[in-house]
Amino acid sequence: MRLFKLRLFLLPFLLLTLSAHRPELSADAINYGPPTPVWLQVISRQGDDVTKLLARYFLDEYDCNVTQFFKINNLKEDYRLVANKAYKIPVQEVEYNGKSIRTTLNITDWETAKRIQTYNETARKKGLRADDFIVTKKLWVPWHELNCPQGASVPALAASVPEKVNINGLDEIGAAKGERVFPIFGPGYAKTPVVSNRLKGKVYYIISGHGGPDPGAQGHRASHTLCEDEYAYDVALRLVRLLVSHGATTYMIVRDPNDGIRDEPFLRCDQDEVVWGDRTIPRDQKERLKQRTDLINALTEKHRKAGVTDQTIIEIHVDSRSRHTKTDVFFYYRPDSEPSQRLAKKFHQTFLQKYLKVRGQQRYNGTVTPRGLFTLRETKAPVAVYIELGNIRNDWDQQRLVIKNNRQALANWLCEALLAR
Repeated sequence: MRLFKLRLFLLPFLLLTLSAHRPELSADAINYGPPTPVWLQVISRQGDDVTKLLARYFLDEYDCNVTQFFKINNLKEDYRLVANKAYKIPVQEVEYNGKSIRTTLNITDWETAKRIQTYNETARKKGLRADDFIVTKKLWVPWHELNCPQGASVPALAASVPEKVNINGLDEIGAAKGERVFPIFGPGYAKTPVVSNRLKGKVYYIISGHGGPDPGAQGHRASHTLCEDEYAYDVALRLVRLLVSHGATTYMIVRDPNDGIRDEPFLRCDQDEVVWGDRTIPRDQKERLKQRTDLINALTEKHRKAGVTDQTIIEIHVDSRSRHTKTDVFFYYRPDSEPSQRLAKKFHQTFLQKYLKVRGQQRYNGTVTPRGLFTLRETKAPVAVYIELGNIRNDWDQQRLVIKNNRQALANWLCEALLAR
């Protein structure tokens, strides 16, 4: 009987003791689903900027990854990375259920699951992770795959090329007294003089970024909206006209049926751009990129078979950062491509010299770096360079865009660098 009473006494004592050592769980802390994913942390290297760091983990192709990087690290957009410091990157580490990626992430799309699997396998092959997610049950999930529209699967797009390609890749309607007429340049610029044949035998594919359903980055000035695709298009079109005047075979990949070269400061935003051959521009970003690269690759192969080896891709964009951030024109080139790097450096050198004359002693801060962007990575032309003209949200940089003479100067300097190669 005494033993029974002792047991009764000890039972509530033990219950109280255990309760005192158990942490209280709020309703928010109770998780009935999969474990909350954590952000992967990596160490930055000497000379890293955000682009280089994300490129190392195959994340720089997607703008949403860049935005998410700043958000999860609680950093401002113009922050400069510190070497040998730990940063979170937009890759979530999720507990793998041992069955399948789709059931782990509660998704149904097989293509998305396959890309995530490939991402993990590639990361291991490249030495970015030392383990196998199937063994450790730690699955890496890139942010863009589940949270950005461009992470959707991309259907195959076949690029057909007409049997007969216009020698200039443009619609020429006449020639007289050394002048040719190209309606795409607009009424004031359609007549294009023959200045020289210095670029004869060379082929250029000029891409102005975005277009169609995607205006790209936007800025605001004097109650007007500045759309990236319109200003990139105007500079690109001016460059194409210059290249044609020096005898180059030139393709304007993105084309607007009624917007030629425009001299007004505020270019109207529209969505009627198409891709060469009157192809409708897809809404999905990756489809748009693949449409353009497939087309360029088909044209590249056609010219290669005709014996043309000097083929160059130039893609023109306008960057978007914090409105307080001033940026100079900067250049990306195809990684592991010496010809692409040489051209990017030639552009940079030309701009440096021009800015010394324009700015005097004020420093030019444009940069030249490799970057694994889709166009640079997936195209087959021997040379490819990607150009950012400045920050469309910054008042100072906007002057480079809204003043017509500045837009023309950008095209002139790019052409000058190409002539000097």
